[in-house]
Amino acid sequence: MQTHDTVSAMQQLARETHAAGKTLGFVPTMGALHQGHLDLIKLAATKADVVVVSIFVNPTQFGPNEDFDRYPRALEADLELCEGAGAHHVFLPTKDTIYPEGYSTYIEEQSVAAPLEGESRPAFFRGVTTVVAKLFNIVQPDIAVFGQKDAQQLAVVRKMVTDLHIPVEIVAGPTTRDTDGLALSSRNAYLTNSQREGARAIPQTLEKIKAMVDAGERRAERLVAETTHLLADERRIRVIYVAVVDPTTMKKQTDVEPGNSLLAVAAWLDQTRLIDNTLL
Repeated sequence: MQTHDTVSAMQQLARETHAAGKTLGFVPTMGALHQGHLDLIKLAATKADVVVVSIFVNPTQFGPNEDFDRYPRALEADLELCEGAGAHHVFLPTKDTIYPEGYSTYIEEQSVAAPLEGESRPAFFRGVTTVVAKLFNIVQPDIAVFGQKDAQQLAVVRKMVTDLHIPVEIVAGPTTRDTDGLALSSRNAYLTNSQREGARAIPQTLEKIKAMVDAGERRAERLVAETTHLLADERRIRVIYVAVVDPTTMKKQTDVEPGNSLLAVAAWLDQTRLIDNTLL
């Protein structure tokens, strides 16, 4: 496995890969890798000849008073994990590489990004779409793999790729969960053992709501109310939003469309912000 830290090196790699008739798969990350990331890398390896992983904690997707400074960083361990999962190359840009002095160009998707995370974290998706577009131009992948756990991010990236005619196939990897059901996230490292017990209420609630839908409940209002009620039973949790939405457009639905509805949840667990979702 090789590491690279310059734009020119990554673009040269892309040219050589494509000239050799090989496909290039890409998994963008912010590091602090866990099994969910490794599953995305392994998925990319089944779909492309050469796999590139990027590790970059993107400052533009963090709002004021968010956790940019304390976001977990573990580069040495991350590199070992990347190699073990089958990555061939890792791109390690610095902030100055991605946002050099005088940088002033940003990309903003204004529809799919507007609700949910867009309402509670106004700067978030502007930072995501900008950095992902830049990484696509640098790495020049044929496919890029994103996790279903960040369902709205996945939808926003897909919309950006379509709207801007970016020649990248977006592949979704299923949410990886720990043995207690909690969706794997780098921010889980913030949780104490007792906080983690409280956080289990989120996946347990999603399972109960999915069971209601499987039993025939279709009213989104009823499902949202029950989700909110169940989460409120855990004293540590403060709900940010609960919504039943179209997984492509993120628009709220009145009634569940089985196979085409997403129950999305964001909540504070004490001082840690967690998101999760389930397809209904």
